[in-house]
Amino acid sequence: MKYQQLSSQLYIANRARLAQKIEKGGLAVFTSNDIYPTSADGSMPFKQASDIFYLTGVDQEETILVIFPSANSSAHKEILFVKETSEHIAVWEGAKLTKEQARNQTGIQNIQWVQDFDKTMRVLMNEALSLYLNDNAHTRATIEVETREMRLSKKLRAEYPHHTIARIAPAMHHLRAVKQEEEIQQLQKAIDITRAGFERVLQFVKPGVLEYEIEAEFAHEFLRRGSRGFAYTPIIASGANACVLHYIANDQPCKDGDIILLDVGAEYGNYNADMTRCIPVNGKFSQRQKEVYNAVLRVMKAATELLRPGTMIGEYHKAVGELMTKELVDLKLISMDDVKNQNPTWPAYKKYFMHGTSHFLGLDVHDVGDWNIPMQVGNVFTVEPGIYIPEEGLGIRIENNVVIEHNRTRNLFDEFPVEVEEIENWMNK
Repeated sequence: MKYQQLSSQLYIANRARLAQKIEKGGLAVFTSNDIYPTSADGSMPFKQASDIFYLTGVDQEETILVIFPSANSSAHKEILFVKETSEHIAVWEGAKLTKEQARNQTGIQNIQWVQDFDKTMRVLMNEALSLYLNDNAHTRATIEVETREMRLSKKLRAEYPHHTIARIAPAMHHLRAVKQEEEIQQLQKAIDITRAGFERVLQFVKPGVLEYEIEAEFAHEFLRRGSRGFAYTPIIASGANACVLHYIANDQPCKDGDIILLDVGAEYGNYNADMTRCIPVNGKFSQRQKEVYNAVLRVMKAATELLRPGTMIGEYHKAVGELMTKELVDLKLISMDDVKNQNPTWPAYKKYFMHGTSHFLGLDVHDVGDWNIPMQVGNVFTVEPGIYIPEEGLGIRIENNVVIEHNRTRNLFDEFPVEVEEIENWMNK
């Protein structure tokens, strides 16, 4: 394992919080992700399903978790099913978790082999009244491939048609949105690795380098520090490429006088950093670039101060829009007439700042959370305003990750170069 695992006490507490949300007679089932095939005998690297990882810390395929809080037998309240190691697996892939290792890692006492799942479920379902099934309820999800979770849900619905079916995703979204301190420290490790990559890049970039060469510098630093790599496909966008919000080609030369937008984050222990910084290819911002950069920086700092317990995300985004409107007027990108005559559903500022400012962050980059309740202590958000001016070939976005606390927000990017002078000094060391 490349990363430092979190304590079993975290997962015990996470399951206990979930158990309180399951009604009497309810049994919840969670499963791991598949190892997805590519072509021939190839496969993608394994990425664990976030929910089962949140509840167990097990980072292994063919894993199933059953939570049955009101079971008559204490042995049936929590059961973890894991893949049994065969001689073939041991030789070709390496041994999987033993029952004792799984017990120590998760705090679950009843560990069984995954091939015994059906037999055990028949016993449990004779007692259970309802079956809580999981699904990917993320509002931005596009699902075209049947997942292991979907297959298991279909199988259980067919085998137990007279049980009440309930959804566990809303409860998981609520729980996962509030991070425990151990989780925040794991996020901080991902962010610290991201910082090391960024500082490496600051001293690497010069006119003529290719975007993918910068990507390679990040990858080198991430891997050597225990990360499995990028938390998401990196955006290394120089010049006008920065005005393409999800630019991932990363194949163009970086030209003297241009700005490079770097939207990059490291993964660590399944937790994800999400950073954006903009740097000048030649190590020096032009006057116009500095004006736009500082406008975005002011919005980012002011937006961070708006993230407080009790704030509704809709009110927050509206307030950030007003901050951005002022900056765009001062930059002469929009006029007060544009503001006066704007469409309320697509305000004037959206011409140059067309995306949202913040999203939940954690085990998923666009992490789950309930957008319809006020912000809470323990929420982790990105803060990422931007200004994109295609006619000038200039795009600026600046992004930090912050934790909402009782009386303040904790900036997990506190030591990162972000001011114009800091970036220029780093690049010209």
